Amino acid sequence: MNWKRLNRNVHYWISIGIALPLLIIIGSGIFLQLKKESSWIQPTTQDGSTQVPTLSYDRLLAVTKTIPECEVSSWEDIDRLDVRPSQGVIKVRCKNRWEAQIDAASGEVLQVSYRRSDLIESIHDGSFFHDRVKLWIFLPASVLLFLMWITGIVLFLIPFQVKRNAKQKRALYTAQKRAQD
Repeated sequence: MNWKRLNRNVHYWISIGIALPLLIIIGSGIFLQLKKESSWIQPTTQDGSTQVPTLSYDRLLAVTKTIPECEVSSWEDIDRLDVRPSQGVIKVRCKNRWEAQIDAASGEVLQVSYRRSDLIESIHDGSFFHDRVKLWIFLPASVLLFLMWITGIVLFLIPFQVKRNAKQKRALYTAQKRAQD
């Protein structure tokens, strides 16, 4: 089989095989690019009253328990804390994807919002569907996309190589013809 035809066939069939995973990766990636620009995706960070966090963990948990959306009854319900001393805020990310922004000194609730960026990230890397989907579908799709990129570069360069070869053949033919005359 001709290597050019093989290259085209590889490029063609891989593109069909990875179309759906790549559509998901690209679509969610667009949202992730905009997460700092859109409070719908990721809540905008509010500014607290101080740059020195003085709020104790016990008080932080007590304040978070008072927020109905967070559905927090213990530390088990909290996914992570994001302490931003320069902004005087502590972000409490709950396991139900709600985020409470609390003043790091006074304990005042500055904002409570649903955080979609973590969900979008899990869709983007495939773990939303299942950890095996992440490793057995999205990872191979990424590797195959790299192979498609290589075959696409080859397909792009082939016409230039053909023109170059034709030009060299014409030059050689012309040189031989002049040598004969």
